[in-house]
Amino acid sequence: MSRPVEYAVAVDRFLSAASLGTNSRRIYRIALITWAWAMVDRTPPVGADRRNAVPPALPLALLDADHAALRLQKALAARSAAVGVRTANRELSILVGAVNWWRAQSWLTGDPTAGLRPLPTPKTRADGARISSRQARVILELPASLREQTFWHLLYESGAPIERALALDIDDLDLPGCRTLQRADTPVGWGEGTARLLPLLVLGRVDGPLFTTSRGRLSYRRAAEIFGTATRPIDPRGRGWALHQLSVAGRRYSTC
Repeated sequence: MSRPVEYAVAVDRFLSAASLGTNSRRIYRIALITWAWAMVDRTPPVGADRRNAVPPALPLALLDADHAALRLQKALAARSAAVGVRTANRELSILVGAVNWWRAQSWLTGDPTAGLRPLPTPKTRADGARISSRQARVILELPASLREQTFWHLLYESGAPIERALALDIDDLDLPGCRTLQRADTPVGWGEGTARLLPLLVLGRVDGPLFTTSRGRLSYRRAAEIFGTATRPIDPRGRGWALHQLSVAGRRYSTC
């Protein structure tokens, strides 16, 4: 395969070769386009401005330039400040995967990501406490919408990372098998509670995001706010629990 001149073409070829679901491919593309802004020393747009922004055109060879590593390092810090450490680290992981693939094709001679490391994730205010099995049962019995009930059960029974659970599409699901379809990532499996709720949540829908709002896919921030507010009355400290604590609490549970 001949070396592409344009970075955008290299992105397309990487995504075509990767075994990714529709939603994962979209997320990967957005992340890789975001890094294009950094390579021309420009700040990526965020929020509504990002939707209609035209990404800069640049040659793939810029990733082999002497200044590439420094620009990426500065961009990682800037992205962390703009969108949060978790999102910035996820975008870095996607770039590293693409660079490794491009190097395997002999399209790059160096590795501008070699010196980059994921930024430390800040601890949340509830990180010092653990959710017990009894507390988890109380949480899962809280009055909440079908969407929240399903999402909380899925996190508890699967132990899946919150970002991955929120990124699921309906066509990712193998409902009879109580798991996601085998694609690029290790399948996510769930237990009886999720198996009971999922068919109700997807009733009448055949594709699109699994967890939705009136504006589109449910965001991490909104999901965390809802969970924290709902669990505040039963948290002994009165703070509310964090979503990742529910995921960690249930990782020992097997699928149905």
